[in-house]
Amino acid sequence: MTLLDSDPSAPAAASLRRPVPTRALWVLLGLALLALSGAASVAFGVRAVGLQDIWSGVTGNTATIAEAAVAQRVPRTVLAMLVGAALGVSGAVMQGVTRNPLADPGILGVTTGAALFVVSGIAFLGLSDPTSYTWVAIAGAACAATFVYAVGSLGRGGATPLKLALAGAATSAASTSLISAILLPRIDVMDSFRFWQIGGVGGAETARTLQVLPFLVVGALVSFAAARGLDSLALGDELARGLGQKVGRTRLLAAVGAITLAGAATAVAGPIGFVGLAVPHLCRLLVGTDHRWLLPFSAVAGATLLTAADVVGRLVARPAELDVGIVTALLGAPVFIWIVRRQKVRAL
Repeated sequence: MTLLDSDPSAPAAASLRRPVPTRALWVLLGLALLALSGAASVAFGVRAVGLQDIWSGVTGNTATIAEAAVAQRVPRTVLAMLVGAALGVSGAVMQGVTRNPLADPGILGVTTGAALFVVSGIAFLGLSDPTSYTWVAIAGAACAATFVYAVGSLGRGGATPLKLALAGAATSAASTSLISAILLPRIDVMDSFRFWQIGGVGGAETARTLQVLPFLVVGALVSFAAARGLDSLALGDELARGLGQKVGRTRLLAAVGAITLAGAATAVAGPIGFVGLAVPHLCRLLVGTDHRWLLPFSAVAGATLLTAADVVGRLVARPAELDVGIVTALLGAPVFIWIVRRQKVRAL
């Protein structure tokens, strides 16, 4: 099965295929939009800057307040692009692995599981190094994903989209409650965590981004390596096995890549929702269901969306700003409702 095959009103699988020139054109357009959003992220914010200030700030000069503002926006922009790309790819892989149109690191409880482990590590183990945050967040994301998939697989029909979504919602609620229980008696941890919990890229530092970058690269490479296998999984497990695909190994490899990306992104930017849900659906409409094209395009679209959302958050409430997690929630909630209302959509 491919995306929306179970919906008789949906287009046939053949209509979801796109010619290579069309796919390449969309990828190039996505890269152009990413460049524009990056330029806007450097140029716009609480403080207005001129072209000379932008050039001086990008090249490292911080003699004036405007140049210093630009210099601070550069690592913030880079982090937004990396986190957005990671969440976009993670969501696309999770949807492919589970054949679930509602799969997303936030909806499946993966990001809250990562957050719970990070808070536990800070409160009980005294963790303070960003690299240790990342390892702990990935472990939390893996535990949450395993638990949700196990619970969602119980009963007749296996891991259906509805059962996975309900298991993810329950896991998110339980993790959030445990986080609150851990934080309430620890005011010092709560003060630093409550801003991180919303999800944002403000205060980004180049050193911390470089520490999490290897995890993001490894997660992306593992996910891309599983792209051909994800195409086989979309045909159904039995047919995939008939084509010589090792279904269990493919699903495990892809899940490791997606969990690594989601955990690392959560560790460095907090739990940001709906990017992994909305981006893959948009990308499928534009480049089709071939994961060898879908995953790179999801990375570009995710980076563009999160960078643009960060710019919007800075502009709509000046001189204050909205964290990017709030902006993506406002943008992604209607997409989630639209997907849920398509009642005939059962699986990918």
